[in-house]
Amino acid sequence: MEEYVILVDANDRETGIMEKMQAHREARLHRAFSVFIFNREGQLLLQQRAFSKYHSPGLWTNTCCSHPRPGETTADAAHRRMREEMGFDCEMEEAFHFTYKAAFDNNLTEHEVDHVFIGTADQLPEINPEEVESYRYASPGDIRKEMDLNPELFTVWFRIAFDRVEEFYRQKPSAWSQGNVL
Repeated sequence: MEEYVILVDANDRETGIMEKMQAHREARLHRAFSVFIFNREGQLLLQQRAFSKYHSPGLWTNTCCSHPRPGETTADAAHRRMREEMGFDCEMEEAFHFTYKAAFDNNLTEHEVDHVFIGTADQLPEINPEEVESYRYASPGDIRKEMDLNPELFTVWFRIAFDRVEEFYRQKPSAWSQGNVL
């Protein structure tokens, strides 16, 4: 079954749709999302991408990420992918979005307007092995140290988004210290 992504302009206005792999081969700007789920202790649920993924296999990243389908809101897509990848769903809110472009060794390019959703849950995932190799919870401080030492172990979009998630919470300092993420 072919998957399609929503093509957008620099202002995230829809301009059409395109088959997902074609959009990645042509580096076309499209809409995406990344979900960051924290537990009540303030630890982030990380996933290690399955080794069978078409790019960034085996790298650590945020709780889940993907693309909304044509006709699907970004928020609905975030909830759908949480269920499909991690086996649970929870409340989340959109915190910010950013645009990035990253080329990969396999001649594919991610060029995305990435909407970042943040939520809180204490559930343990039931991972989909076609999407997720492994998972772990880690504190933001430990993640920052690990990324500083070994950035190549993390996806490009996670490294960008994590900086912004930290910035988002600098404005809410009690969120980190008390685990009250939302």
